[in-house]
Parts: sequence; C-alpha cells; structure tokens
Amino acid sequence: MRSAKFKALLLAPILLLLMAGSVPLVDPAPLAVPAGLSDKAVAKAVRVGVSYRGWVVTGQEPGYVEATLHLRTHVAKIGINYDTRQVKLRYLNSENLDYEVKKGAPHIHGNYLKWVNNVMLDINVQLQAAAAELATG
Repeated sequence: MRSAKFKALLLAPILLLLMAGSVPLVDPAPLAVPAGLSDKAVAKAVRVGVSYRGWVVTGQEPGYVEATLHLRTHVAKIGINYDTRQVKLRYLNSENLDYEVKKGAPHIHGNYLKWVNNVMLDINVQLQAAAAELATG
C-alpha cells in the first residue's frame, strides 16, 4: 500500500507537466482605458502593471512597451501597444515554452497564457487606480 502511494507521489509532477502541454496561442482581448486618462498615465499603468509579476520593460517608445519575463529556463517576450482608448498585448517570442505552429496555428506552453492574462489583470488594476486618482483629484 505504501509503495503504491509513493509511486503515485512520484508520478504526480510528471502528470502535471504532461497536462500543461501546449495550447493555442491567442493574444488576450484588448483592455479599455478609462476615460480621461492621459497617454502618460496609461504608459505608467502599463509599466507598473508588467512589473508586478516579474516582467521587465526591455523596450519603450511612445505608445509601445516591450516586456520580457525570465522564469527559470523560460523566457517570454511581449509587445504592448497602448493609447488613451485601449491597451493591446501581443506575443513576440519565447524560449523553452514549446512554441510551434500546428496545422497553421501557433501553440505554446499553457503557462504562457496564464502569465499574460495576469499581466493584463495587473495593468487593468493600475488603469483603474489611475482613473480613481483622477476622479478624486
């Protein structure tokens, strides 16, 4: 009985890795920017939002931020276009995230999608905070 439990414990991490696998690569839906925010406020929200989960801004120009995540042996790079209407994130490239094109559609490790969705959530939190600050003046 103990031997079976021990084997199950050893196999659990392997099964989790197999289940993560690759998934279709779909960029997240754009975020709407709250009315009244300036380009400068949106840029700050993007920069602060990406930094919350360990992403580093590796390129920047007006209306665009490039961010990179180094996590163990994995590297993901994203581009974020923004203006006073919306924030839009797109995949740029990656290392060790099983990126491949299957039947004409890009696929990537499932964790990548979780990471970029978290980035979008964090940027949205910053946008909402900036809007609240603007409203209270």
